[in-house]
Amino acid sequence: MNSKSSVPWKNITLSLVAIGLVFLALGGYLTPLSRITLAPLMAAQTWVAGRFQAIQDYLTGPRDVAQLMQENAALEAELAHLRTQIIELQQQMGEYRILSALLDFARAYPEYQYVGASVIGRDPSPFLKYIHINRGSDDGLRRGMPVVTQQGLVGRVSQVTASAALVQLITDPSVTVDVRLEPSRAEAILSGSITADIGLDMILQDVTVEPGDLVLTSGLGGAYPPDILIGQITGVRSRDYDLFQSASLQPVVDFANLEIVLVITNFQPIDTSPLMPMPAVP
Repeated sequence: MNSKSSVPWKNITLSLVAIGLVFLALGGYLTPLSRITLAPLMAAQTWVAGRFQAIQDYLTGPRDVAQLMQENAALEAELAHLRTQIIELQQQMGEYRILSALLDFARAYPEYQYVGASVIGRDPSPFLKYIHINRGSDDGLRRGMPVVTQQGLVGRVSQVTASAALVQLITDPSVTVDVRLEPSRAEAILSGSITADIGLDMILQDVTVEPGDLVLTSGLGGAYPPDILIGQITGVRSRDYDLFQSASLQPVVDFANLEIVLVITNFQPIDTSPLMPMPAVP
């Protein structure tokens, strides 16, 4: 009887203790005790979580690195492709500007017929000034035809094959060109040199020549058509005891960077060498 009657009292006592603990907890009186009790558990949980994350990183790390390397390689390949496209576009824009300027030149001289050609080589000799172009006799080219760019005179065709031609530049040491000075309209002879510098000779002493004067082909001699721009005078040398003046010339054509040229196909050069006066026989 006593054991059975004591059970309700135990339950009541436990209920009162539980209720008391709840009130103490709600009142904040048990917070220091809970911190002391839970601190080891929190530390243990943090340590376990850290070890688990380390193990997970170790297992998944190589896969992430491999993926990053693949993505990096793909980005580098795409970047290289974009750079190639940029270079191609720049080259196309450069060619477009050249072709547009050549078209303007052709419109300025509608009396001539032209064949466009690309420069495919240069003479390796430092003493010869020639370029190779990718047009030949199959395209209507013949020896002696003048060659120009959008800036002005380049030279003339020297040798021809079926599909290519050799162009002698006006900077070649063996070249002479009959020219006219503007605005004086005086005549002179242009000569190339080994150093690729261009000079003018045979300018009459009574002619006023100044730096900045234009130099154009005169058409005399029959080798080139008239009125094609060559360059500007940069300096004049005149001495009282000389029969003629001489001058230095800056060409308008950039011979070091020739890419595309025009060949004038309907101009027929005239060989005047048989008409040269023979020296007197003593």
